[in-house]
Amino acid sequence: MFDIFLIEAYVVLAVTFIALGVKVFAFVNALLWPAEAYSAANKLSKPAWLAILGVALAAQVILIQASPLNFLHLIGSVAAIVYLVDVRPAVSALTRR
Repeated sequence: MFDIFLIEAYVVLAVTFIALGVKVFAFVNALLWPAEAYSAANKLSKPAWLAILGVALAAQVILIQASPLNFLHLIGSVAAIVYLVDVRPAVSALTRR
């Protein structure tokens, strides 16, 4: 019949994998840009962003069974979103591919 807990489990699973995908994309994208582009855009250095995003990704993978509303998951997701919304456009505007 209709099981609300099964729907909740699928929603939590979807949110977890979407957050994981966002963090993986942000980390891999941060690897692709040259280090000089970060300083030219007046952003944190490339190693700083790689450390932030790497720790966020590692926490997501290690705590994969934890709730997506876990404090570490939320901090990591916010860091990845800040990178994608603020840093990535600034760095890509300065770099020609």
